[in-house]
Amino acid sequence: MPDDTTSELVEDLAAEQDALVAVLETIDPDDWFRPTPAWSWDVRDTVAHLADTDELAIDTCIDGPRALAKVAAGCGSSEDLTLLGVLRGRRLTGADVLAWWTRTQMDEREVLLSLDPAMRVPWGLGMRPPSFVTARLMECWAHALDVHAALGREPVDTDRLRHVAWIGIRALPYACSLAGVAPPDVPIRVELTLPSGATWTFGPADATDRITGPASEFCRVFVQRLPADAATDLVAEGDGARLALRVARSFL
Repeated sequence: MPDDTTSELVEDLAAEQDALVAVLETIDPDDWFRPTPAWSWDVRDTVAHLADTDELAIDTCIDGPRALAKVAAGCGSSEDLTLLGVLRGRRLTGADVLAWWTRTQMDEREVLLSLDPAMRVPWGLGMRPPSFVTARLMECWAHALDVHAALGREPVDTDRLRHVAWIGIRALPYACSLAGVAPPDVPIRVELTLPSGATWTFGPADATDRITGPASEFCRVFVQRLPADAATDLVAEGDGARLALRVARSFL
């Protein structure tokens, strides 16, 4: 579990969301239709997806009508599920999509702060509230990268990347299962340099398999926005560490 409390994590989630909203509030109407690196999605599609998944997150926490399991049961595939928000957003202007997402953010934060720490949110394999909030932060950050790329702007990385790094390495067994390979049978030590220059670590200090380098590259690899072989400042020592970078995936 993350070291931070749920309330601290919600504060960081809010900061990540607010940072993207601040960018979106400055763009022209035509900018909403700029293509992102995500195939066939533009900026409006991306923000609509964030708004829709935040709505799903809310109802999943409170067992509402749009809880993830209920909505997924009516979809033919995970791709169909993902497209629900995108198609809804395509009936709206960019400004309306932004208003939708900002409203949903407020509701989501309130719900997340109200969760019983002992509950298990039925999202994926199930997550305790701190892990679930971290997953929401990771998704916002990853899609913000797409929006910045579409607008031709450089994102500003922060030490909130430690949350993305944490969920990335914790999701390694899941990533291996999707890739059809056995997870590493040895512990992996991760030592990353955060944007502030601080060091973030995970795993036993004496592990022989290690990943070291900048958190910015590590996190982009794990949200699949940067190929592992293009992360030239990341160093992987040991077969398990190299496998981790090869199958890296932080999301469902």
